[in-house]
Amino acid sequence: MGLIQEQAQRVWQRTVWSWDGVKHVWQTEGSLKQWIVANIISAGLALALPLSAAETALICAGGVLVLAAECMNTAIERVVDDIGTDIRPAAKQAKDTASAAVAITAIAVGVAWAVILGAMLI
Repeated sequence: MGLIQEQAQRVWQRTVWSWDGVKHVWQTEGSLKQWIVANIISAGLALALPLSAAETALICAGGVLVLAAECMNTAIERVVDDIGTDIRPAAKQAKDTASAAVAITAIAVGVAWAVILGAMLI
């Protein structure tokens, strides 16, 4: 197999693995579906309002980052649960911290919206 074919195969494998991860989160985490609905609303508003391309991109990219954070949160939860299901302070902290990362990412998108809308009112 040539170098180009080998690299193409690796890209394909990574794509399949990534898609498997998205499917897993979609099937097991209702919160991902909620964030997708929030992103559809947010992106719809960003496209409907007279925002610049950069502002619209910021809002949409922020929404995608929330989805990425949700995927990481799920990954951390799975690893913690795989290690053991008994209640341990460190396990709770890991899960809570991962959840906080999702919340903080969402807050960042909210801050972006507040700044953009605030600038529109000035």
